[in-house]
Amino acid sequence: MTTNSPTTDSTAVLTGMYAAEAAYLAAGGPGKASFAPLAPSFAPDVVLHQAATLPYGGTWHGHAGLERFFLTMSRVWESFDMTEQEFLATGPTAVVLTRVRARARATGRALTFPILQTITVRDGRIAEVRPFYWDTSAIADACAVRPSAAG
Repeated sequence: MTTNSPTTDSTAVLTGMYAAEAAYLAAGGPGKASFAPLAPSFAPDVVLHQAATLPYGGTWHGHAGLERFFLTMSRVWESFDMTEQEFLATGPTAVVLTRVRARARATGRALTFPILQTITVRDGRIAEVRPFYWDTSAIADACAVRPSAAG
């Protein structure tokens, strides 16, 4: 009997989740597509921690929390493309570097930035996600609508 190592398990879980996320977004994403294909990738008590200063900042709990998070993200970003991903470490806690190209819905501003995530995998499911952004103020600024100077 062969067992999978934690490295193989976390890599498979993350690869499966990113594929399910891409399919979810291609099907219309939040408010249009079902979250059901993504749900098996996440533990029922999953926790996602986002920097408080982001427009979608806060701590998101469980499958319902992730659904609300995806809906909030879709309200903030017109597009959010993960252009490159690099698995820097795998195991029970994986580290993934993602390069993002996004366009803010409110301002139309385009932004390219990296996100480094630590992702904890437990029992074959994602249990915790902690994204780290290099410059949260640049992201918040790109998404902020400023009052008009005309008057």
